[in-house]
Amino acid sequence: MEQGDVRVILLIGIVVVCIVFWRFQKWSTGSSRRRGRIPRHANIPEDDVVDLLEAAGFEVLAGKTKIPITMTVGERDQLESRLFIDYFVQKEEDVYLVKVAKDRKPLEMTGSAVRDMLLPYTLIYPEAQGILYVDMTVSKIRKITFHIEV
Repeated sequence: MEQGDVRVILLIGIVVVCIVFWRFQKWSTGSSRRRGRIPRHANIPEDDVVDLLEAAGFEVLAGKTKIPITMTVGERDQLESRLFIDYFVQKEEDVYLVKVAKDRKPLEMTGSAVRDMLLPYTLIYPEAQGILYVDMTVSKIRKITFHIEV
């Protein structure tokens, strides 16, 4: 082999190693990246909820965020739905999801009701420290965290 051939083979080897390394990193971080990233929006509504959160020391990062969900039932039936998170807020280094109480669907403060209504949000955004449940009728913020034992 000539010296030029060795350089070409070495260059191809370096490219292959770089591609393999890049794919490995993409694969190893893929599952966490598929989970929700905390969004940051510039267009945050100015309302009473934002005022209450800011008065409690939270910085509002994002307003209403839609999370589309597609489900496959059986082999081919596809259903679509969505979840909405009202706000994302941050206090110091901790990020929280915010759900605002609704008159037509109040949250009963029982273990099963809180689990059924709020646990999916925690599973979508595991990097969040918890959920803030805001009840504007009494101007109250409740911090809810889930501790799952496996």
